Amino acid sequence: MLGGIGPEATSEFYNKLILRLQNRGMIRSNADFPQIIINSIPAPELIYDNISDEDLEPYFEGLKELASLDPELIVMVCNTIHIYHKELQKSIDVPILDLRKEVKGFLNAHDIRSTFIMGTPNTLGKGLYRFDGIKHIGPSAEERDMLTEAIFEFNKGNNYEKAKSTNMAIDICNRYVPSKADIAILGCTEFGVMLNKEPLPKISTIDILVDAVISRLACSSQ
Repeated sequence: MLGGIGPEATSEFYNKLILRLQNRGMIRSNADFPQIIINSIPAPELIYDNISDEDLEPYFEGLKELASLDPELIVMVCNTIHIYHKELQKSIDVPILDLRKEVKGFLNAHDIRSTFIMGTPNTLGKGLYRFDGIKHIGPSAEERDMLTEAIFEFNKGNNYEKAKSTNMAIDICNRYVPSKADIAILGCTEFGVMLNKEPLPKISTIDILVDAVISRLACSSQ
C-alpha cells in the first residue's frame, strides 16, 4: 500500500480492509490475513493547480520501494495520483490497482446516471471521474477553492480546523446531492474520512479500493 497521503486516509483504508475481510468470513485465524506492507510516504499534497515532476518524485520512489518487496498488487490510497497511473505503472512491473477503472465499474454496476464530484483541482480539471453516459456536476470555482483549503487544513490535525473542514465539505455536498445529482463521488481520500459517517448519498473511493482488493484476494484464494 502506498499511503501517507494523508496518513488518516491510509489508516481508514487499512481498518476497513481488515474489518471487511472478517465480515466476509475470509478469516478463520490470524494466519489468514494477507501480508500487508504500508509505505507511508512524506509526500506533498497534490492539491494545487500545477503539479511538478518534483512533487511526483516521492510517489515514484515510494512505488519502487514497494515493488522491490515483490508484492502481488499495489494500492495507492490517494485519488489525484491516479491521474498519473499510466506513467507510474510503466515505472514498475507490479500491478497497480486502477481506481478510475474501479469507480467506473461501480457506477455502471449500480446504474448511477448522475454524480457530484468532490476532489482536488487536478482531479476535477483532468476529469478523472468523468465517464461517457453519466452526467457529472462539479463544484463552482469558489467551492473548489474551499474544498482545497478543507483538505489542506484537515491534514494538519487541529481539531477545530478538522471540524471546520468537515462541516464545509458537508455543506457543499448538501448543495448538490440529492437535489442535482444521484450521488456524490468523494474523489479525495480526505473527504472519505471527513464524511465517513455522514448519512449522505455518496461513494467513498476508500471503500471502492477496499472492495477491489477483497475481490482480488477472494479470486486468488480459489
